[in-house]
Parts: sequence; C-alpha cells; structure tokens
Amino acid sequence: MSPLLLSATTLTTCLGRGLAVHAEALRTGQSGLRPCDFETVQLDTWIGEVEGVDAAALPASLHEYDCRNNRLALAGLEADGFVERVRAAVQRYGSRRVGVFLGTSTSGILETELAYRARDAATGALPASLRYATAHCPFSVTDFVRQYLGLEGVALTISTACSSSAKVFAAAARQMALGTIDAAVVGGVDSLCLTTLYGFASLQLTSTQPARPYDARRDGISIGEAAAFALLERADAAQGGGVWLLGTGESSDAHHMSAPHPEGLGARLAMEAALRSAGLAPQQVDYVNLHGTATPANDAAEGLAMAALFGAGVPCSSTKGATGHTLGAAGAVEAVIAALALTHGWIPGSPGTQVLDEALALDYRLAVSAAPLRTVLSNSFGFGGSNCALVLGARP
Repeated sequence: MSPLLLSATTLTTCLGRGLAVHAEALRTGQSGLRPCDFETVQLDTWIGEVEGVDAAALPASLHEYDCRNNRLALAGLEADGFVERVRAAVQRYGSRRVGVFLGTSTSGILETELAYRARDAATGALPASLRYATAHCPFSVTDFVRQYLGLEGVALTISTACSSSAKVFAAAARQMALGTIDAAVVGGVDSLCLTTLYGFASLQLTSTQPARPYDARRDGISIGEAAAFALLERADAAQGGGVWLLGTGESSDAHHMSAPHPEGLGARLAMEAALRSAGLAPQQVDYVNLHGTATPANDAAEGLAMAALFGAGVPCSSTKGATGHTLGAAGAVEAVIAALALTHGWIPGSPGTQVLDEALALDYRLAVSAAPLRTVLSNSFGFGGSNCALVLGARP
C-alpha cells in the first residue's frame, strides 16, 4: 500500500488525557488500573476508567447524541489540539473529502442499560427519552464525531470486538486508495458498561488482579475504556519526518466463536499480510506491540504465532497492564502507543507482568528500554477470530 502520514494523533485512557501524559506514564511504567467501582457493578476485578467522563458536556446542538461513549469521544477529540488539526485538513481538502472511520464494541449501550431500570411498570416499555439511533447504536459515535467536526465524507463504524479500531485504518486506507477521500479521521471509542463487565466475567475472562499479559500466572483481563484518534493523509514520503502507516493485514480464524485458533494461525496470517502490504520482511520489524490480553488462551495463541513468524528475534511487549483492555478502542489505542514509541525512541514495558511464561519463547520486555525504532507492528485480535495487524514506521 502507499504509505499514509499520521499527521495528528491523540489518546485518552485511564492513564490520563493527551499524548504527553501517556508518553511519561509509559516511559516510567505506570498503570492506570484500579479495583472496580463502576456504577452499580459488584465484581472482584480491576478496571481502567477515564476520570471525569460524565462531566463532559456535548454542544447544545448535538444534545441528542448525549451518552457516556460520546462524552468520552468528545474528551478525546479535545486533547492535543486534534480538532484544530482536523479543521485545518477540512480547509485543505473540503469537508466532503475527509472521512470518519471509528471502531467500537458496545458504543452507547450503557444508556439502554440505564433505560431498562426506568421501564414502564405496567407495559414494560422503555422511556421515550431513550434515543437508540443517536445514543446507543454503533454508528452513534461516528455520526457524533462527523457532526462535531463538520465532516461530510465517507463515514462508517466497524464493530468486530477487539480488532475494531485497528481495522478502521485498513478501511480508511482502501477508501483513500480508491480516491473517494483525501484524508480520514480514524480511531476507536469504547466506554465501560455493565454488559462488558458482567459479560466477560460470566465467561470467566476477567481477573481479580490487574492484568498480567504473558505472565505464567495470567488469569484474565482488566477491562478499560478509551478514545484514540489519528488523522491520516496522503503526503510525500520522500520528504521524510513523522510517523506513517506502512501496511495493514486482516484475517479470520474461521475456528470458533470466542476462542482463538490454538496455534495462532489467523494471527500469523494477519501479521504476514501486514508485512506484505508494507513490503517488509519480518527481520525489518524493530518492535511488536502485542495484543497481549492476559488470558491463558489468547496469549498462548499469539505467542505461538509470534514465534513461528519472528522467532525470538524481535522485542515485544503488551501495554494492557497500563491501560486495561479497551476492547473496541484497543486497536487505535495501541496504534497511537506504537507511534509514541517511534517518536520517542523507546520500547514500552509491560506493567503488571511479573514472571514470564517460559512456554512462550519471545523477547518479551518487562521494562521500558531505549531503542532507535524505525518500524513497529501492532496486533489486534477480536472475538470470533477477526484479526488485524498494522505496520507503522518513522521516516527520518
């Protein structure tokens, strides 16, 4: 694929708001996880909650979009001057030539969960104040972002569980290759709700401790929430500078509704496709940001795929012990973390991980380390075996 410039990025997670906060937290190995105290949830688990989301106020003209997910989207857009960078792109290309591609898993489902508590006692009807189209459905967040930014180009939501907001990079790149748009806002927004917390707990996939990816005693995920965005543009790669999207790869396990292929076949196919798309060999990758959820099965499958493709020859780590697993936002969160690693010249560590699983023979990094990175691969694998890998690179 033709490289695309990430001309602006921003990141909001439980670590804080903005790129500088995240760069410092990741450089010093901090975690934003805390024992679960979300809403009325009573579970012995840890979460990554963004502070102050409910205090965010949408513009009066967009009040019908009000929900926790769109408040989180707004908080993310307002960090790092991202809105201003998008509006400058609109000035260059026109509003019809800038698209919006966002990933989410549950979108505004919390609003419907709350509405169920207010059902009519006699009829069971949900309250009329519930606005499904603008405050619940998966397209709600994408429509809110395009309205807030004044964009009129192609707009879509991808909801493939935990690979959602990695796949939006590939979708946007395809539209730019087709010539339908000149730039794209890509990213992911996913917020805490009762469905994901109780749902993953019922599947016995949440841990009673902070997530420990690739740890020999790993026993589940810590669910988080986040908003991450990037502005993709065509640019003259020969001019150098900045961080670029070099390749994308997607695959399907076609194996099981909720379990990964036990040997990581789909994961390896996605990574191989991303490298082909970028025109790179495995030995040209300097660091891999693993999907690394901290469940026994997922880490084992990804570890086997990594070993088959890279051996133990590439440094890798998982940052989900810092941010939590932000589900539909995870792909974009970790793409922005990969961009930070390229910009600052360090490999993130793996907060939470203590004793490495010796069965996974990888160069897995527990602590942050300095490294002159040129090319980084970021993995995202979703329920049902929907996989995506992204290759990002720095051009000196």
